[in-house]
Amino acid sequence: MSDLLTLEDVTVRFGGVAALDHVSFSVRTGQIAALIGPNGAGKTTAFNAISRLVPLAEGRVHFDGTDLARLDAAALSGMGVARTFQNLALWPGMTVLENVMVGRHARGRVGFVSALFGRPARREDREVRARAYAMLDYFGIADVAHRECKGLPFGTLKRVELARALIAEPRLLLLDEPAGGLAHGDVRELGELLRRLREEHDMTLLLVEHHMQFVMGISDYVVALDFGRNLVSGTPAELRDSPELVEAYLGTPV
Repeated sequence: MSDLLTLEDVTVRFGGVAALDHVSFSVRTGQIAALIGPNGAGKTTAFNAISRLVPLAEGRVHFDGTDLARLDAAALSGMGVARTFQNLALWPGMTVLENVMVGRHARGRVGFVSALFGRPARREDREVRARAYAMLDYFGIADVAHRECKGLPFGTLKRVELARALIAEPRLLLLDEPAGGLAHGDVRELGELLRRLREEHDMTLLLVEHHMQFVMGISDYVVALDFGRNLVSGTPAELRDSPELVEAYLGTPV
């Protein structure tokens, strides 16, 4: 397997504070990889650097050999990169179907604004609508296609956001706290779903997650950050008893 995503000495500063300090890691094609670390370790900042939502002070981010610093955030979908967010980024007043369709229009010929205000080209609109229905069926939520997102259960909304990301047919899916707020049974189902996405859609996944049992059960490779720097990395088996990781989460015994 070749490296699909590579961060090389990535540094992000907010004022005089380095939120990321020369962070480096790679994700191979077909892997499920995870970024872990205590609160404030720099995990979401790393996601934002990959997503072009924050500028790099130093370093490079490469996706399949392309330097992402040359692109803006809107171009990533066309490159094959999609993302979900820790706080659900759905339009509550739009229907489930419309929210998912926006994920396709963002990389289509018509574009996001036309999709949002109901002016897509008729043929593309039919194609996108059919794809969105199929995606909702894949995630088992086709029965709520015409309901507004407002008021739907949190677990259902998580699936809506996944469907919206997947409809863009990404090669790399960035998942920010996918298990956050889910009940135990929903976390187990999520793990099975993500494995199925990887196998059935030939997809690479990188997730930020605090749920350690979930991370260690689903990941092929884990990168741990602490205070914006690389701490340790390796397979779940290699990191399970890492003293550096235990100290980062629990502190040094007195």
